[in-house]
Amino acid sequence: MRVRARLIYNPTAGHETLLRSVGQILNILEKAGYEASAYQTTREPESAAKEAQRVAKEGFGLIVAAGGDGTINEVVNGIAGLKKRPKMAIIPAGTTNDYARALKIPREDPVEAAKIILKHQSVKMDVGKANDKYFINIAGGGFMTELTYEVPSQFKSILGYLAYVLKGAEMLPRMRATQMHLEYDQGVYDGPASMFFLAMTNSVGGMESLVPDASLDDGYFSLIVVKTSNLGEMLKLMALVLNGGRHIDNDNIIYVKTRKLYAKSKGGQRMMINLDGEYGGDAPMRFVNLKQHIEFFADVDAIPNAAITYDMPAALNAPETSDPVTPKIDAAHTLEAPKDAEKSAAESEDK
Repeated sequence: MRVRARLIYNPTAGHETLLRSVGQILNILEKAGYEASAYQTTREPESAAKEAQRVAKEGFGLIVAAGGDGTINEVVNGIAGLKKRPKMAIIPAGTTNDYARALKIPREDPVEAAKIILKHQSVKMDVGKANDKYFINIAGGGFMTELTYEVPSQFKSILGYLAYVLKGAEMLPRMRATQMHLEYDQGVYDGPASMFFLAMTNSVGGMESLVPDASLDDGYFSLIVVKTSNLGEMLKLMALVLNGGRHIDNDNIIYVKTRKLYAKSKGGQRMMINLDGEYGGDAPMRFVNLKQHIEFFADVDAIPNAAITYDMPAALNAPETSDPVTPKIDAAHTLEAPKDAEKSAAESEDK
């Protein structure tokens, strides 16, 4: 019996290039050995998350999330809370496509992205948990993290990444600091900051030098706190980012590794939390890194060695992930054929 794969795709993503590629993507999945089917997302809230959870509980061994980072985040939220989680693949068709950048998946052609599955290479990636929600790239709070949901969808469709650049330039002159209380592994920060963010990959907003030493699977967030809101200092920091990630040693930056974070605002200020580019609720919020929580197809050959630890997964990540799993030495970097996924799919169950 072949492992079942479900393609969950956003028909409006990628100027409909994705929609025209669905048949070819399904053929690639069949060629890879899967029994493939597709689901088109709807306007119903969280339709991608609901479908992902449904098929995961039915024992599907692979979910292919096709669309922008928002669609991919929805799919992750649909399965991350389950004890048995199917493998995932990503077909990017959004504006920044940070996940695809990190996993070295082609971003211009959905069919080429799907062909990564034929290599049978995968990485068990860390997943972040923020209260009861999940993210796989970035979480943040503060004035500048509001940028992504300040940009209207129609502008993103027309201008692409340029829409974020223009909106960021508009927001910089009116930047303000938020009084924050941040508790992390090595200490506490109490004071003003224009933003904080927790990064899980080296690609944030399309920039790969913002978190130069990020690892996909080490169980740690990269925490960056920007303590200044001065326009001149912010422009200087941006120049350092673009100059090879030299900002991390600047006095206006806190840059540390941490497994967890508690964040809240002070003085009655509201602090919205951004999860993978979408509004994720207001602080206070607790963040926990779930080590090697979901396995993703990736072009492992193209990922820098420093971005993969090859470490064994944590025995327990969180209360809802207490299923006994025998660690494998190569769990962070597997080269599996679909037949290996069949056993996992047959054993799948919900919480």
